[in-house]
Amino acid sequence: METAYDYEMDPRVLRMSILVNPSMANFSGVMHGGDLLKILDQVAYACATRYCGVGVVTMAVDSVTFKHPIPIGSLLTFLASINYTGNTSCEVGIKVISEDIKNKFVTHCNSCYFTMVAIEGGKKVKIPQFEPKTEIEKRRWNKAIERKKKMLQK
Repeated sequence: METAYDYEMDPRVLRMSILVNPSMANFSGVMHGGDLLKILDQVAYACATRYCGVGVVTMAVDSVTFKHPIPIGSLLTFLASINYTGNTSCEVGIKVISEDIKNKFVTHCNSCYFTMVAIEGGKKVKIPQFEPKTEIEKRRWNKAIERKKKMLQK
C-alpha cells in the first residue's frame, strides 16, 4: 500500500530541474531575469510547503545575485534548502546551476534567499522547528540569522 510520501528524502531540501526554452529568453538568446525569478518563487514555495506541511506565501526576497547569463537550451537545476525557521516563517536558500548539456559544462549562475510564511485558513500558523546538526546546516542557520538582523536594521 502506498503512503502520501513514499520516499526517503529529507523534507528540508528540494532539487528541481528545467530546460530553458525560447519563450523564456530575450532577443539575445538569454533567459529573462523575470522568468528566472518566477521559477525561483515556485521552487521556494515547493521547498517550504513540503517542509511546513501547509501552504506558504512569499514574504521577502532578501538577495538575488545574477552571476552569469543563462542561454537557451541550458538545463537549470535548483538546489533549495530550509536554512532557518522562526515560529511561522522559514528561509529558503536556493542555488541555481546552469548546465550546458551539449558540452557538459556546469556554472553556478544564481543564488538567492526567500522568506516564506506558513498560512492556513488565511492566518499564519506555526511550523516545525528545524535544529541544525551538520556543519553546513549550522553555517547556513547562522548566515540566515545575520541576514535577518540586517533586514530588521533597515
